[in-house]
Amino acid sequence: MTDRTPLRRVLLKLSGEAFSDPEVKGGIDPRIVRQVAREIGELQASDGTEIGVVVGGGNIFRGNAPAAAGMDRSSADHMGMLATVINALALQDALEKEGVETRVQTAVAMQELAEPYIRRRAVRHLEKGRVVIFAAGLGVPYFTTDTTAAQRALEIGADAILKGTQVDGVYDRDPMKDQDAVRYEVIDFLAVLNQGLKVMDATAISLCMDNKLPIVVFELLREGNIGRVVRGEPVGTLVRAEPVASD
Repeated sequence: MTDRTPLRRVLLKLSGEAFSDPEVKGGIDPRIVRQVAREIGELQASDGTEIGVVVGGGNIFRGNAPAAAGMDRSSADHMGMLATVINALALQDALEKEGVETRVQTAVAMQELAEPYIRRRAVRHLEKGRVVIFAAGLGVPYFTTDTTAAQRALEIGADAILKGTQVDGVYDRDPMKDQDAVRYEVIDFLAVLNQGLKVMDATAISLCMDNKLPIVVFELLREGNIGRVVRGEPVGTLVRAEPVASD
């Protein structure tokens, strides 16, 4: 994917914070979850796109957050994994209310709530038109849900990772703090690493770079943006393996 092209199978990466009211900064805002579910449902119904989702848990608990100070890192990370399951179940409920058949698969066994993650089963669900939500990270501490998104995307053969954020792409500086920040239309992975840009964590970026898996970073809550990205419209920033020629 060197240019924008329609995508057949995607992995949508959502931060846990995306599910919370910005003014409250925590918990789950049902209005936001319903909007995301509605857009996924419309996209699947109109284009037949196969969609996997990885949701973070930062709106509830994050293993490396100040709230976890003094805790054993492994214990804190396992708490964060459980937070992602809560968000996954909230999204599943919203999707099913939109008439979308959904499966939650977890990397930590909890059979009363969700299926265990099995790659072949996940791919089969996607082929049958079900949205698959991957929860509990990779099931081990010290790995973020960014890395989970890259890993799961590669395992299911996704065409790209769609990273939904609060801003409309990747900037050379923090656009929330610097109004002169410049947004990239296209940037390569090596430039992201060299410039320390906060697209995804370094492990996730390295996985995507090594396997030439593109990432599209876009503004999640702008109505219709998920569909625009999937249809290949020039929304957000395309992060790719191929070097971008300098002007």
